[in-house]
Amino acid sequence: MLVTIKRVYEKPVKGDGPRILVDGLWPRGFSCSELKIERWMRELAPSAALRKWYGHEPEKWDEFRRKYRRELAASPRMELVEELVKRARQGRITLVFSARNVERSNAAVLQKMVNARL
Repeated sequence: MLVTIKRVYEKPVKGDGPRILVDGLWPRGFSCSELKIERWMRELAPSAALRKWYGHEPEKWDEFRRKYRRELAASPRMELVEELVKRARQGRITLVFSARNVERSNAAVLQKMVNARL
């Protein structure tokens, strides 16, 4: 997999490649240099309304994924997804996020979208 995902609480490692923060809010208590973030693509985060509706409730996961993919399919977000695809074709990238549940995060949805386009 050329696109990996990591929580902000996981230490950066050399093999991460470029690290891209995909949350709408900067994680509290962390500096850019500490996280080794190359770019903050906050525009790829779910809308505030969708994030609040989801609330990381497991029973809403399938619907969240559908709604979030719809958001990502609209311009200008789709252009940013394609930018991730282009970068991943050049080598490994790591999407960084702060949600507790790795499998049910916006980064997991983005990871699958980008990997599917590779």
